[in-house]
This record gives sequence, structure tokens and C-alpha cells, in this order.
Amino acid sequence: MELLKKIFPLSWKYTQDITNLIIGILIYVVGGAIAGFIISILGQIPIIGFIFGLVGAVVGLYAFAGIVLQILIYTKVIKD
Repeated sequence: MELLKKIFPLSWKYTQDITNLIIGILIYVVGGAIAGFIISILGQIPIIGFIFGLVGAVVGLYAFAGIVLQILIYTKVIKD
């Protein structure tokens, strides 16, 4: 559990009430969208476009996992 707290710190920070939950989810969505936009611009470079594609997939997976984890913590499925 401590490892998850280090990897996804926002998931534990924004779980007090529904307003904080929505703010935390929006942070993950906006952060993932900004990173995806930057990676899509850098992915146009032919030689390293594949590497940026992989990085984009990891960033998207991180944002999705953070949102799911945050909802599970909020609903008390995962206890602190």
C-alpha cells in the first residue's frame, strides 16, 4: 500500500468529499490530456515517434489507474 501511495499521491489526497474527488479526477484528466497533446506533437518526428507513442500509452494508463484508484479509495474499497 505504501508503494501505491508513493506512485499515486493525488489519489489519496483528494478523497475527503465529492468535491475533492471531482477535483482530483479533473487533475488526472487535464494532466493526461496536456501530456497527450505534447506527446502527439513530438510523435511527428519519424525516428523517435514510436518511443513517444509508448510514453503516451504509459501516461494514459497512469491517469486511468489513478482515477480508478481514487474512486476505490473514496468508496472505501481500499482502506488507508
